[in-house]
Amino acid sequence: MSYKTVTQSSNDQALRDRIQAAVSQEAWNNPDNADSDYATNVQASTANFQVMIWPVVSATDVEAAYASAVAAENPDPGGDESVITDGMILSSVQANWPENPWPPVTA
Repeated sequence: MSYKTVTQSSNDQALRDRIQAAVSQEAWNNPDNADSDYATNVQASTANFQVMIWPVVSATDVEAAYASAVAAENPDPGGDESVITDGMILSSVQANWPENPWPPVTA
């Protein structure tokens, strides 16, 4: 695990697409999140998905799996569901779902 692989994973389009899919599915289908301000932004196609990319790629299990796959020269670590499972992505998305109000109120 290194900042290099965290950065690489944050720019991995296949992984980004999978994270965006998980976020979208949560926004539309999870009643615990569907009424949140962030879900409203996702549903309106105005959400900044970047706020979810970093928490997911820096989650310990995702980071370790991605680094291991890179070390093993996997050509598609972010898209390979045997490297980073949908469950790993989903659990991190759910754990890091933005709280209301969204966007956060700044002073």
